Amino acid sequence: MKSIINNIIIQLTGKPRILFLVDSVGALLTTLSLFVVLRTFHELIGMPVSVLTYLSILSACFCIYSASCFLFLKRNWVPFIWVIGIANLLYCFLTLGLVLVYFPQLTALGIAYFLGEIMIVGVLVYIELRVAKAIMKTRTSENL
Repeated sequence: MKSIINNIIIQLTGKPRILFLVDSVGALLTTLSLFVVLRTFHELIGMPVSVLTYLSILSACFCIYSASCFLFLKRNWVPFIWVIGIANLLYCFLTLGLVLVYFPQLTALGIAYFLGEIMIVGVLVYIELRVAKAIMKTRTSENL
C-alpha cells in the first residue's frame, strides 16, 4: 500500500494540477453525499440535518477552491496545495469532533460513513502535503 501511495506522490509531483482535480471531484462527491443523500436519510445516520448542511457548505467551498486552482493556476502550486491540504486536515478534525459530540445519536452506518470519510480525506491530506514537499525539494535542488 505504501509503495502505491509513493508512486501516486511521484506522479502528482510532476502533475500537481491533477491533484486539484482529484480534490475538487472528491469535495463535490462529499458535498452531494452530505447535502442530498445524508440529509434525506438523516434518520439512518443520526447526524442532525443542520450539521450535515454546514459540512456540505464547507465541502462545497473546498470544491470551488480546488476547481479554481485546477482551472486557473499555471505555476506556483505549492502554497495552494498547502492551503487545501491544511484545510482538509482541519475538516478531518472537525468531522471527528462532530462524531464524538454526536456519538450517542449516531447509528452504526453514520459512524462508518464519517470514519470512512475521515480516512479517505486523511490519505488525500498525506498525499497533498507530501506532493507539496516534493515540489519544494525539486525546486531547491534545481536552484543549487
